[in-house]
Formats: sequence, C-alpha cells, structure tokens
Amino acid sequence: IKGAIVNIKTGELVSEKHRIPTPKGAKPNDVADVIAEMVTFFKWKGEVGCGFPSIVSRGKILSANNIDKSWKGLQADELFSERTGLEFHIVNDADAAGLAAMTFGAGKDKEGLVIMITIGTGLGSGMFYNGTLVPNIELGSVPYKKYKYFEHYAADSARKREDLSYKKWGKRFNDFLKFVEFLASPDLIILGGGASKKIDKFKDQFTVNVPVVASEFENEAGIVGAAIASARKL
Repeated sequence: IKGAIVNIKTGELVSEKHRIPTPKGAKPNDVADVIAEMVTFFKWKGEVGCGFPSIVSRGKILSANNIDKSWKGLQADELFSERTGLEFHIVNDADAAGLAAMTFGAGKDKEGLVIMITIGTGLGSGMFYNGTLVPNIELGSVPYKKYKYFEHYAADSARKREDLSYKKWGKRFNDFLKFVEFLASPDLIILGGGASKKIDKFKDQFTVNVPVVASEFENEAGIVGAAIASARKL
C-alpha cells in the first residue's frame, strides 16, 4: 500500500512515496489500520484520495474479484474516515491511474475515446471520452474461454503463474487488446501498472490498429490520480 503527498496543479509528488506491506489477507479492518498508519506518517490533515482495486460507487465497494470477499458491499470511505478522522474519496484504481494520464500524461488534451489499461495482478481499465471519466469499466472482468475472467488469462499474474515468456504472454495480452478494440474502437490505449515499464519486451506482439503507449507515470499514476479524484470530489 503506497502513498504520497501530491501537487495536484503539476502532478508531481512533493514527498517521497511511503510503502507499507499489505496485511496478510487484506481484510477491511486490517487495511484501515494501514491507512491510518499512512496518514499518521505524513502528518496529513486534509482530504485523502484512494485508488482501490474494485468497482466503487460513492465510496462503496461493489466487487471483490482480487480482494477478500468481505469488502463487497462495504462503505470503505466511511471505514477509513472513522479510522482517521479525515474525508476520503475512493475510486477504482485504474480510473485513478487514468486520471493522472489524462490530466498530465499521454492522454492530456486527447479528444475522443481513450482507454487506460493497468497490468498487474488483474487487468484494470479506465475509460475517458473527451477527457471525461466514464467510471468503473471493468474490461478485465469479462469471461474469456475457459477462464473465469479475461485477466486470469492475460494479466501479468498469469505470466508469472504459468511461467510464460514475454513473447507468449504478449500474444495473450494482444488478445485482450483486440477485444478492447472490437468492443470500444478507442482512439488511444494507455498502458499502466508494473508491467508497463517493460513494454519493450512484449509490444512486438501487438496487432491492434490503435496507438498503444505506456503511461509516463508508471507506478506513481495511481497516487497522482487518487489525489486528483480527491480534489474533484469524485
């Protein structure tokens, strides 16, 4: 779990990133303890933005594909606020990463449809039309072949779990990109998350007719975007 203080006018971090290991099982009360520890570390007294790996509606967690099932239906903004005494604004983590890219990065001033894909344990997706967020577009959660979700087939966790080369995994990820292209016909696809830093190892497998670029923010995108979400009270 990572945090930092962000200058929302420039998108720059004005503190070092602070990391605290995710508690085993990552259940709500344990995560809330870490959030409180993070706030205390920064001596922060203002509003807090938080990117969360779930469908989020008005601070409520609506899905639990990659997290403990006890999160589903929980009003997480209230839980974190009660634990810290601060106001929280919680958004889907891929939406947060997309907000950073659309405000300060590869998607800045981009008209039309832009889709942010975050590659990690799952496949997060954020959709923007003429710069406006269309929240909670969970393309990685669509079923695919024998897999329960597309992300079980093509996320970076699948590469690690099945010990795939970047070439073989890149072909899988390209299948996902082709699905995104067929579904939405985007004008631009931006890749974020940990694996985006290694795009040169698998971009040769891409066959889509859409520009695909890596986010300049890499692992800072979620932090910057969460701060933007807080400022905009999303």
